[in-house]
Amino acid sequence: MRKLALAGLLIAIAVAATAWRPQWLLAAEYARLRWLAGAEVESLSAAGHRWQYLEAGSGPTVVLVHGFTGAKEHWLPLMAQLSARFHLIAPDLPGWNASERQPGADYGVIAQADRLHAFIAALGDEPVIVVGHSMGGHISGLLAADHPGQVQRLVLMSSAGVPFTDNAFSIAVRAGGNPFAVHNRADLHRQMALVFSTPPFLPWPADLALARQRAANADFESAVLAKISAPEQRYALAARLPDIRMPVLLLWCRQDRVIDVSAMHAFRAGLPDSRSVVLEGCGHMPMMERRDAVAKAIAAWPL
Repeated sequence: MRKLALAGLLIAIAVAATAWRPQWLLAAEYARLRWLAGAEVESLSAAGHRWQYLEAGSGPTVVLVHGFTGAKEHWLPLMAQLSARFHLIAPDLPGWNASERQPGADYGVIAQADRLHAFIAALGDEPVIVVGHSMGGHISGLLAADHPGQVQRLVLMSSAGVPFTDNAFSIAVRAGGNPFAVHNRADLHRQMALVFSTPPFLPWPADLALARQRAANADFESAVLAKISAPEQRYALAARLPDIRMPVLLLWCRQDRVIDVSAMHAFRAGLPDSRSVVLEGCGHMPMMERRDAVAKAIAAWPL
């Protein structure tokens, strides 16, 4: 009975601790995912910012660039699939998460493409394969157009940067709204329902930790969204497609409700040296929902 009572007390303490500091639970999950991927947390300085990034594996270097409201940790499930074949680098872009944010700095896609160029140069592994998701795809495409010698191959995954068939998300953004805005747990689960075809199970208090993190950055997120959705940046990549001459892989989910799959067809029309893969049963986060299929598509791409 004493052992059962002690076990019950320890469980109660653990529950109370995670309720008081729910970010501990989130940090523990990220640590578990890093262990599964064999990833280490590293940092370097480039373009006047301190960057934090994940590093795993060996082989050709692949730089994984997250999207709007994304994080380097979103790549961990895919990194676990690819680390046996590739040297993987997943940074937090400047301004986001654990990388440095500077008051008044420009964190639009054009400025971030310049910073990404400096970051890859600091790694010293050029040329690299660049995989960009959503806003990160827009940034990666601009990098490839500006610095073709730095990018051996380009993967655009659910990428922004070109016109696509309007949906509820694009209409709301053009009207000045932010469908990704998170101020509480309900907002977080609403956003997850938007970006995932089948949202992953995210129990309390992990959802509370994420919601608090997002709420603390709400003003920054809104400012960045206003910047990247302004006319001069929204489709900045579309005009640069003729300058992208390396092989390009386009990866999309047919059920993407953020950047409609019609964007993939626009990229395909402007990138003659490209191939496309359309996945079923996933939304805007293919590297999380269909990581096996994404890993297979990247690994099967001849180097």
